[in-house]
Amino acid sequence: MPRLASHTDSVPPSGIRRIFELAHALDDVIYLAIGEPDVAVDPAILRRASDAWLADDTGYTPNGGILELREAIVRTVAERNGIRTDTERVWVTNGATQALSLAFSILLDPGDEVLVPDPGYTTFGMNAHLASATPVPYPLRPEAAFTPDLDELERLVTDRTRLLVVNSPSNPLGAVFDRDTLEALLAFARRHDLWVLSDEVYERFSYDQPHISLASLGDDERVLTAFSASKTYALTGARVGWLLTPPGFAPLLRSVQEATVSCINTPAQRAVAAALTGPQDHVEDAAAHYRANLAAATALLDELGIRYLEPTGAFYLWVDVSHATDGDVAGWAERFLLQQRVAVAPGSAFGRMGEGWVRLCVAASERDLLEGIRRLPAPTTETPAPTAETPAVTHATTAPAPAPAS
Repeated sequence: MPRLASHTDSVPPSGIRRIFELAHALDDVIYLAIGEPDVAVDPAILRRASDAWLADDTGYTPNGGILELREAIVRTVAERNGIRTDTERVWVTNGATQALSLAFSILLDPGDEVLVPDPGYTTFGMNAHLASATPVPYPLRPEAAFTPDLDELERLVTDRTRLLVVNSPSNPLGAVFDRDTLEALLAFARRHDLWVLSDEVYERFSYDQPHISLASLGDDERVLTAFSASKTYALTGARVGWLLTPPGFAPLLRSVQEATVSCINTPAQRAVAAALTGPQDHVEDAAAHYRANLAAATALLDELGIRYLEPTGAFYLWVDVSHATDGDVAGWAERFLLQQRVAVAPGSAFGRMGEGWVRLCVAASERDLLEGIRRLPAPTTETPAPTAETPAVTHATTAPAPAPAS
């Protein structure tokens, strides 16, 4: 039979999905592996989608999305993110996942290199492979509180590097990069004439450190930004995200969108327009819920003596279980699921630097979250002493926040 394209063999499977599918074959599982909000969707958003369906508002829309939604995005990013843009630079996508894929497909040629965070969201590397490009992980190390090392980036960049991916607030780390870090990354991209793709899906969940959009720091001719309604408004299945581009991309993106998805379903777009323009109390309530869960979870981890990265954003906890995993956290996570009925995401699914760590999603009931953590193996007196890679601290912290979160 005919062969598949050669680059498809290089696309790695998702280690998170492996746990997810295994968990669904079991009973009485505590799910802490998948980033699924546990809050209800605001009824006004649901009504707007329902009204669109009942009115048969189901026709094709412009490739970039309905004007109502694009105008709402322009106003929202100006008011909340400090990004000045226009509707021709806003492209509504099938969730942020397609926004990322769209950016990779238009920025990279076969053989190009893209700098991706390690640990980092799994689809960064997957998208690079699908574009026949090479993902080059830049390590985020525990001894540096998982922040980028500019000297290491300088060593990794080559004449084939075309794109730098930045993710803040971070999935899986729950870390938020401060202004100095973001400005340094942007200056690095300028020095090497790189595109920058900023994944800001968790922008509304930033706690003791304010979220700063890379595109608000200037140089908007090189920065593309991916946003989503999925986490903010608990609309993961509605599949609505958006990509903000530099000026001049519109003619190209009309063709690319037409060739890939044509457009996003109309009722979902109407719902997200209502979400962006309506009251934001439910978003603030969700953020308070996640923050309370993070506080309860970290207090219990401290009590158990289990090391973790102090979370400043998103709804994840990055927890060190290297004392129990014997160098294979993926295998350990499967055994932990089978024996303890708790699903956690193995850190190695997010890159080599995640070995020995797990990601816990705190978008759950506090009862389930704390019970899942209680089943984690605590270090013992026989646990080997930490190395330089794993400092002897109860938790690693990010840099102090320059100002309280907005």
